[in-house]
Amino acid sequence: MARRILHVDYSLCIGCETCQSVCDFLHHGKPNIRIYYTESGLPIPINCRHCEKAPCMNVCPSNAIYKDTDGAVIIDPKKCIGCLMCLAVCPFGAPSYDARLKVVTKCDMCADRRRVGLEPACSEMCPAEAVFFGRPEEVEDEIRRRTAEKIARERISSTVMESIGRIL
Repeated sequence: MARRILHVDYSLCIGCETCQSVCDFLHHGKPNIRIYYTESGLPIPINCRHCEKAPCMNVCPSNAIYKDTDGAVIIDPKKCIGCLMCLAVCPFGAPSYDARLKVVTKCDMCADRRRVGLEPACSEMCPAEAVFFGRPEEVEDEIRRRTAEKIARERISSTVMESIGRIL
């Protein structure tokens, strides 16, 4: 299977927390994507980026972290020794320690859903379409399309305002 990525377009996030809620529901009260708010109130979803060269995978002494066929970085709870090294090296703060199970958990891009042909729940449920999932080239094309649309809207808006200014 081809590598897939999960991308969050922060400019579209409306802070509704749908991604966090659906993840919380599917993972029994332990969401793997969380909305944090900046001092100015801007909502920022924080999740695992499933890095191509994942530092968490490289530092894991028990080899509990691996990549699946889609490229998702997965933690095998049976192998995790709870050393917290992955937490220390993750630049996004994505993994979290489950004190009850004494293991580290993180986003697995909804591995169970992907196995049956569904996309991760956060991307499927996002009402603002800020979270999307696909092959890297699909995600890049979508980012370019959205950027082009934003530029076009700005140009149209600017042109309309200039026309109104000339009329007045």
